Amino acid sequence: MTHPPAQALKGTRILSLALNLPGPAALMRCHAMGGECTKVEPPAPPGMISGDPMGMYCARAYEQLHTGIRVLHANLKTAEGQALLAQELAHTDVLITSFRPSALARFGLSWEALHAHYPRLSLVRIVGAPGAAAEEPGHDLTYLAQAGLVADTDLPPTLFADMGGALMTSEAVLQVLLERAHTHQGSCVEVALSGAADWLALPRTWKLTTTDGDVGGAHAFYRVYPCADGRVACAALEPHFAARVLQLLGLSSQSDPHQKSVHEAMAVWTRQKTRAELDTLGREHDIPLYTMA
Repeated sequence: MTHPPAQALKGTRILSLALNLPGPAALMRCHAMGGECTKVEPPAPPGMISGDPMGMYCARAYEQLHTGIRVLHANLKTAEGQALLAQELAHTDVLITSFRPSALARFGLSWEALHAHYPRLSLVRIVGAPGAAAEEPGHDLTYLAQAGLVADTDLPPTLFADMGGALMTSEAVLQVLLERAHTHQGSCVEVALSGAADWLALPRTWKLTTTDGDVGGAHAFYRVYPCADGRVACAALEPHFAARVLQLLGLSSQSDPHQKSVHEAMAVWTRQKTRAELDTLGREHDIPLYTMA
């Protein structure tokens, strides 16, 4: 049975000016936690569904990200847009932004200006990188590259820094609300997407996922192997799982899964099995196997 997320943000008003992916993804999570979520985005260009670039290059993502979100359109460079924003800020608990610091200052949204006008308002500020580097251009791919998470010329399979940053942003919303419960004042938290990439890269920094690490390929039972009609991901890392695989391979329980001979035996065994056979063996022997086409 799937349980809905705890409604920790019920009754909390969250306003976002953040475009593209990290901000909307964070707002989606806040909505799932019961927050009353509003987004202000630029007016949509002719023929477009949104003024957010996400609506232009992936309408499907935009639709899912904004389900249940109240969306307003305003040009913050105009007096009318500024008036609408001020009206919203007057009853907002947490503001999420993703502008560069210089752009925030131009819009009158620096932390100092916001705190002076709205003492109980908190700011969660998404930036690309911390400090002076927040003014430099960057994107998910460049932050992953800096963190050592881009292999060769292949693109990563998902937008790790953006989605990790979204999680850290929703966490920051909870942090500032907990802080306000103690101080009765708003506070400011900065979330750097490069920091999210660095956080995700920690297992590699620890050499867990490098080729000589147990979850980087050194352990024979934590790898992806070809099978007769596809591939199988084996994650039998713990000793009790590894012992069951050794038994299926007909090897001694004292065999070391790091030995080349065990790797070779596993490769031969999986090539002889179909996905259906491996799925059945995984269930029958309680081994973490997942087959793929």
